[in-house]
Amino acid sequence: MQNELAGFELSPHGAVQTAFISVAANEMHDLPFLHPAMPVYVTPFTLFEGQWLGCVLTPWMLSLQIYPGPQQCWPRRRVGERLGLQLPYGEIAFTIGELPSLGQYLSCSLMSPVDRGLTADAALALANNCLKMALSLPVADAAISRRGLLQGVRSRLHA
Repeated sequence: MQNELAGFELSPHGAVQTAFISVAANEMHDLPFLHPAMPVYVTPFTLFEGQWLGCVLTPWMLSLQIYPGPQQCWPRRRVGERLGLQLPYGEIAFTIGELPSLGQYLSCSLMSPVDRGLTADAALALANNCLKMALSLPVADAAISRRGLLQGVRSRLHA
C-alpha cells in the first residue's frame, strides 16, 4: 500500500462520474432510501489552491468533493477521518472517502439521503449552485452590525 496519493493532472470529472455510476449500479441499487429518478451527476471540477473541487449528485446523496490536483501528493489517511478545510465560503468539515478507481478523496455531505421532492433538474441546479457557493466569498462587513444595518434601513424609510 502506497503512503502517498498522486494528484490528477487533468480534471477527474470523467473518472468520478464513471466511479459513482458503477457504485449506483452495483452497490446501491436496491437500497430503500434511493431517489428513484435521480441520475448520477458530477459538476465540472475546478482547481482551487491546487486541488480539484466539485459536487457529486447520486440517487443517495449530494456532496462537495475534493481530489488531489496536478503535481499534488496527498498522504494516505484513514478512511472516515475528518478534516476541516477553509474555503472562500468558510470552514467546511470533510471526511476521507476512497473508491478503488479514484483513490482517496475528501467529501462533505450536503444532503443525504436526497430529498424525494427534488426533481432531477432542480437537483442538478442545486449541485452547480452548491459548488458556486463553496467558492464564493461570504458577504460581510465587520464595520456594520445587524442592528446598525436595520436601523439604517429604517432611518431611510422614515426620512
